[in-house]
Amino acid sequence: QVHLVESGGGSVQPGGSLKLSCAASGRAFSSDAMGWIRQTPGGERKFVAAISFRTGNPYYHDSVEGRFTISRDSIENTVYLEMNSLQPDDTAVYHCAAGTVINLQLAMESSLDAWGRGTLVTVST
Repeated sequence: QVHLVESGGGSVQPGGSLKLSCAASGRAFSSDAMGWIRQTPGGERKFVAAISFRTGNPYYHDSVEGRFTISRDSIENTVYLEMNSLQPDDTAVYHCAAGTVINLQLAMESSLDAWGRGTLVTVST
């Protein structure tokens, strides 16, 4: 079983920045990609970003394109999400997940290889 552990969440003011990290451990990691899915205070889950471990290609939701950057360390099976120009609408629990890029974009936990417990990001004045 693969375990994903997120870190780096916190509270910032609008316009601020945070960097999230997600480390994978456990059995041999073989997922095609890792990424981030956020759950808003209203309970809605949305795809944020993903990165292919094979190609290194990033994928972003339109709402974060140009503000967030996803990167990975393939040797350490770690993925990062650098978030800039944060806005109140970015407030959510950010879950790290592993699977195919398509399933990450669908943001369906049941279709993914692994799912982290999440880290809270709060953006407010």
